[in-house]
Amino acid sequence: MIPAETFSGKKVALFGLGGSGIATALSLQSGGAVVTAWDDNPESVSRARAADIPVSDLRHEDWTGFASFVLSPGVPLTHPKPHWTVDLARGAGVEVIGDVELFARERRRAAPDAPFIAITGTNGKSTTTALTSHMLASAGRDTQMGGNIGRAVMTLDPPTRDRHYVVECSSYQIDLAPSLNPTAGVLLNLTPDHLDRHGTMQHYAGIKERLVAGSETAIVAIDDIHCAQIADRLERAGHDVIRISKR
Repeated sequence: MIPAETFSGKKVALFGLGGSGIATALSLQSGGAVVTAWDDNPESVSRARAADIPVSDLRHEDWTGFASFVLSPGVPLTHPKPHWTVDLARGAGVEVIGDVELFARERRRAAPDAPFIAITGTNGKSTTTALTSHMLASAGRDTQMGGNIGRAVMTLDPPTRDRHYVVECSSYQIDLAPSLNPTAGVLLNLTPDHLDRHGTMQHYAGIKERLVAGSETAIVAIDDIHCAQIADRLERAGHDVIRISKR
């Protein structure tokens, strides 16, 4: 587990107590945060309570006391409408983030030079993440793989300078990670997907673009018009871009 020490001493609200939500709550507690968690599913609340995670209906909490709000990636942030917790957080001026953002902040705090490869795309990201992790491990590197594949990101081993991270990022996770800054960000492709969640293709593509825009090196497959335009924009902005193509 990665203790989220960047939140030490801070009050943090959390909504969504599935597997990754409970892992995130435990990470925050381990790092010294004061957590108040909730879920609309009573069974999830019971599981959290059994894991000694403080639970309380966030409708009745004083949101002005929270420093941050950690939202499960599967809970609507913008479309078709924000979840009620998002409205409460924004009304109180509380940042809304996810577990990948916690990881990004903890890496910057503990080991900013730890190699971090973040991979996204509409299709193929799980396969690419698994193959990348396998190649690094086969080369003798200390390699951690997680995110939207396998292990929740905050259950990985803590960052050290020589530990390599390969993290699959969904658009939902990127949307909740405003300071995501991988060593290398990979964008594989973009086709219409999750538009019930993101509203428009432009918004969906814009979220995916954030991952490569925040990377030291952006690796962009340019076989579709959306990715090709993203690569163009990044290059015009002075980013280090590697274009790849199956053609």
